[in-house]
Amino acid sequence: MKLRKYWALPATVLACTLAGGLLGPRISTAAAASEADVKDSFKQFSEVLSIVEDNFADEVEPEAAVYQGAIPRMLMALDPHSSFWDPESFERMREDQRGRYAGVGMTIQPRNGQTVVGAPFPHTPAYRAGLRPGDVIVEVDGKPMEGLNTTEVANNLRGPEGTEVEIGYERPGREGLVKVKVIRASIPRPSVPVSFKLRSDVGFVKIESFNENTGKELDEALEAMDESTLKGLVLDLRSNRGGLLSQGVYVSEKFLEKGQTIVSHHGRSSTERVYKAQKSDSGTRYPIVVMVNCESASAAEIVAGALQDHDRALIIGTPTFGKGLVQTVFPLGNRSSTSGLALTTARYYTPTGRAIQRSYNGVSMVEYYGDPCSEHYKPTRDEVRLTDHGRQVYGGGGITPDLELEQRRMNDVEIKLRTEFAFENFAQQFTLDRTDLPAGWNPSTEVVESFKNFLAKEEVALTDEQFEANLDYIKRFIKRAVYISAYDVDEGEKVYYELDPDVEKALEALPQAAALLQGDPIEQKERLVAER
Repeated sequence: MKLRKYWALPATVLACTLAGGLLGPRISTAAAASEADVKDSFKQFSEVLSIVEDNFADEVEPEAAVYQGAIPRMLMALDPHSSFWDPESFERMREDQRGRYAGVGMTIQPRNGQTVVGAPFPHTPAYRAGLRPGDVIVEVDGKPMEGLNTTEVANNLRGPEGTEVEIGYERPGREGLVKVKVIRASIPRPSVPVSFKLRSDVGFVKIESFNENTGKELDEALEAMDESTLKGLVLDLRSNRGGLLSQGVYVSEKFLEKGQTIVSHHGRSSTERVYKAQKSDSGTRYPIVVMVNCESASAAEIVAGALQDHDRALIIGTPTFGKGLVQTVFPLGNRSSTSGLALTTARYYTPTGRAIQRSYNGVSMVEYYGDPCSEHYKPTRDEVRLTDHGRQVYGGGGITPDLELEQRRMNDVEIKLRTEFAFENFAQQFTLDRTDLPAGWNPSTEVVESFKNFLAKEEVALTDEQFEANLDYIKRFIKRAVYISAYDVDEGEKVYYELDPDVEKALEALPQAAALLQGDPIEQKERLVAER
């Protein structure tokens, strides 16, 4: 196939639009060109491709010349979020959107030069086969996994639904290689992985991403908590990097009144479109606290911005990433080998007209995708708008919370314990011969002392002073790791959020969220500022 045919592959718009998500690093420039300039450049580019194809010394590989060369480099010059996926990456993206993939159902991670099970997902082939956190993947279908990275191991484990794969693993503390045959299945990857009642009348919902099932999963989570009995909700959007625009709209309208604007977007070739709530939230007028951080982006910012502009929720945390570009996905090729172009076609705006996208003009890839929690990424507050009740909110660089929390970073002790996988290794050993845990289990003084002795045995050096100074953190992560090892990742994550100090701050802020639903708006503004 001629290279220029690759370049001119027909494209159709995929039946979904990405509010964004952080799609990968790109370098951007501020240069603009007229339409005539673009056409002239395209003509020259086509001529260059033709010359390369006809005259290059060796056979030209389209993968290297086009998929990994010309197209990505062109997109880098446009904006930080337009990107190109080869067929394998495109299929992974579609799996993320669908919230399902074909495999065995577990996370894996590198550890000390080996690939180990992070956690099997509940009710999956891997979990039913007995695989548990910390198990070392030694073989897949008789093929040694030594020397392969986690992506390569994952590719060996994945395969068509209904096919069989044999996994050989070793468990620390037990002798010998264990081999199990597993039938691959369609594995759900929920975008709402954790939901439960923090108190008898206060719910907690974690939305991790926005895929095709997010709205349905949110409805099910609230129904399971008997939404009619709730007197408050903590909605956790921390580190949610976005996803499908349609699902961000669905989640927003779940809590807004019919007819209220959720978000709008428009671009050079895209007419303005305004999304409004299509149904009433008259039955869900409980106070809401939305948690965000510097990694909350895109569709997560749509939800936070809409609820903030309409005074429907109190936003708590740190300023968000500032990703306000909308990508339309264009599949390229044929069914057997489909690649994809995610092209920025519009910018989105909150109900008050705030632009969420932060500036990327003249910013390098490293600067744009560097640490968004650093001082360098503090919002500029170039735009000031008023909410429905007259509170000031800011645009021009993400969503600024109503109540800002200090961005917490791991200290040296926490980093050491996490990088050494101390909690996971201890939990696997601790649960090795325990078939269950008593209800409400918490790490006792004896368990904490056992962990301390375990660290010494594993040569993870901590002084007594360091251990005591980090005792609350240590207890929290012992409990999480033990619950994951003894039960499953769902139980472990529930424990993690129950003990999260920032979740506790969100609970404490519920009275301020309630103030947004009643009283004089100016008094609300003064009260919120005074209590920051």
